[in-house]
Formats: sequence, structure tokens, C-alpha cells
Amino acid sequence: MAKFLSEVFQGFSKLDRHERLEALMETGLLSAEEAEYLERGGLRDIKLGEKFIENVIGWFQLPLGVATNFRIDGKDRLIPLAVEETSIVAAASKTAKWIREHGEIRTEVLGADIIGQIQLARVKDPVAFEKTLLARKQDLIDLANREVADGLVRRGGGVTDIQVRQVSRGDGGFMAVVHVLMNPCDAMGANIINQVCEFLKEPIESFTGEKVTMCILSNLVDTKITRATVTMKIDEETGRKIAEASLFAEMDPYRAATNNKGVLNGIDPILIATGNDWRAVEAGVHAYAARSGQYRSVTRWTYQQGQLTGVLEAPLIVGTVGGVTTLHPTAKLSMKLLEVKSANDLSRVLAAVGLTQNLGALRALTSVGIIEGHMKLHIKNLALGAGAEEKELPGMVKKLEEVLALRKRISLSNAVEALNELRASRL
Repeated sequence: MAKFLSEVFQGFSKLDRHERLEALMETGLLSAEEAEYLERGGLRDIKLGEKFIENVIGWFQLPLGVATNFRIDGKDRLIPLAVEETSIVAAASKTAKWIREHGEIRTEVLGADIIGQIQLARVKDPVAFEKTLLARKQDLIDLANREVADGLVRRGGGVTDIQVRQVSRGDGGFMAVVHVLMNPCDAMGANIINQVCEFLKEPIESFTGEKVTMCILSNLVDTKITRATVTMKIDEETGRKIAEASLFAEMDPYRAATNNKGVLNGIDPILIATGNDWRAVEAGVHAYAARSGQYRSVTRWTYQQGQLTGVLEAPLIVGTVGGVTTLHPTAKLSMKLLEVKSANDLSRVLAAVGLTQNLGALRALTSVGIIEGHMKLHIKNLALGAGAEEKELPGMVKKLEEVLALRKRISLSNAVEALNELRASRL
């Protein structure tokens, strides 16, 4: 009988790598062939890399881990994370367990359309331009859907609207910006929306008499927002501390930048693991965080009558078809582990993990501090950095844990000193 994920979650971090792969095979999430692929270290052949980028000389590999204990919208999820930073996987798993025991995570997607922009740097009469273009709006939509986005239309997507904005040039004049809204279905949509905008350049110029300057998608997709909400019953002291820490990030851009980096600690590793464009998502999140004119947190936590409530809202535009997601074997494997059925499903997982990671950071910051938990997990890296051999690691970890407990901090110099003492004791 196959194992349920909830069974695998128990004690997963205490297994060695081979045992973890065995446990995942028992759930049916990994086949024997996929487990063998991971066991031998993933891709070795450079040929696939040659298809992705230019001037290839090799692969740069990141550790691929899985966060456990997540239950999102009532469904258990195993979360693949490709990341180099110590404590991210552990913190996500630990915080997900805390939420699981005391509350729940719910998610939703608001809106469906991405945005393409067509810029006309100088127009003779912005008002007349807008009136002329909007009078032909449906013709342009139909033309784009028929000639460029017909495949999307067959899947229920395609161009849905065209809007016109006036943007100040800063010199007293205005540029006209045409927004093309399109439902990309399960694709991220960058290539197709760029094609649509380029295609519309000629007809727009022909009937307005104005000159198009450039065409490009926007990563600030405020027409499609993913929301995650955590609700949980916790004690008043912890709840109020987290709410105050959240208010700090809402009001102060210096704190908001670090707060949002912590959110992206949960989001970026999933994007990388699944072959999605993490740079585009980051750009969108940061632009959305600054939409009021001040950079703010994309999360908000409040505490009332024994209940902590956290909300994350951000544009998380991803794809589950096309590109690296379907070509790279590790990305395909990560998608399989996630068991996502659509791009919206993936974006909801991203929001849930980002919000969970944010909660874990706020909990640590308002209790033991960020150093203790992070440095405890960082000890092995420090030992290796000091030059410790594999057989010396258990002794090094024990010594450095004692230093951390006594001084509340450790450094590479502490690790070097501990290694020298360890080796001297064996002489």
C-alpha cells in the first residue's frame, strides 16, 4: 500500500538521502528511474544546456531539497526547493507544521490576464489617439486572436481587452501606452504576449497615423494577483509580537525590503526547481510592493481575539507548459512532486510557501532572534569552511554547538579554533 504524504512528513529530516528517496518512491511521487536520476546527481550531459543558452561551458548545480508538512487548501504538498541558503528548507518545514497544528492555509487567484505594452513615445493629440484606438478595439482583439493567439483561444485564453494610458514624459508632454490584456492559460505567456504586441504595431500605426516606439510585456501584472491567507490560533504574546513586526514592514521601506526578501526565500527556490523565470516574478513582486509610491511589505499579519491572520498578495506569474519547465528533467520531476495541475495551482503554492516562510522569519525575529536558529543549521558549513574532513564533522558540530550556546554567536574563526583543538586532542 502506498504511503500517504502525511506519513512521510514524520521524521523525514532524520532520514539519509537514500532513505528519503525510498520514502518518496513509496508514495508514488517518484519512480525508480527518477530516484536513480537524483541519486546519481541529476544532469551530466551538457547537450541540453546548449539548447537553453549561448556559450555553454557547464552546469551550475544547486542543492534540491523538499519542504514537508505543508497542507494547502486541505491538500498535503511536498515542496521542492532548489536553493543554496542554509535554514530555508528547515524553516519552511517547521513553520508549515506549526500552521498545520494550529490553523490552515487557503489560497486563491484574482484575475486571469497578463499585460503587454505598446509605447508611442510622442503622439500629436493623446485624447484623439485614445478615442481613435478604442473605437477599433474589438477589431484589434479579434485580429490578434485570429492571427497570433489562436492556440490560446482554443484552450480558453487569448487577448481579452485593450486599454490606453497617458504617461507623463516629465517635460510637460505625454506618451501614449497601449495595454494589451491576455489570458495565457497555463503558460507564463511572455513570448506570446510579446508576439501579439509586435503584431499589433502595424495596424495601430496605420489607422492612427502615430509611430510605435517599442513593444514589450510588463512584469507588474496587477491584473492577476495571487492571495494566500494563514489563520491560526496562538497565544496573545506571540501573536501581538508578530503583528507589530508586520506593521514595521508595512510602514518602513528599509524593513520591507528584508521582509520581502524573506518571502522570496520561499518562492524563488520553487521557481528555480520548476524551471520558471524567477527574475520576472521578483521584478513583479517588488514593483507591486512599491505601487503606492512607497515600497511596502507584500504580507500583512494581524492578531485579534486569539487568532493570527496573515495575508500575502502579489503577482506570481508562472507557467506549467513550455520552456525549461517541460524540457529540463529535474524541473519536470519537481512539477511531479508538487502535483500541480495548472499555472494557477502553482502560483497558489508559491504564495502559500512565501507566506509560511515569512511567518517563520517573523516568529524567529520576535522570539529567539534570527541568529540562533540560522547559525545552528550553518554549523556544518562553517566546519567545512574551516577545513574539516568528513570524519571530523561530528566532533566539530558538537564543539561549535557548545560555543553557540555559550556565546549566542559563532564565526569562521571559532570553527578554525575548534578544528585546531580537535586535531590537537588526537595527537
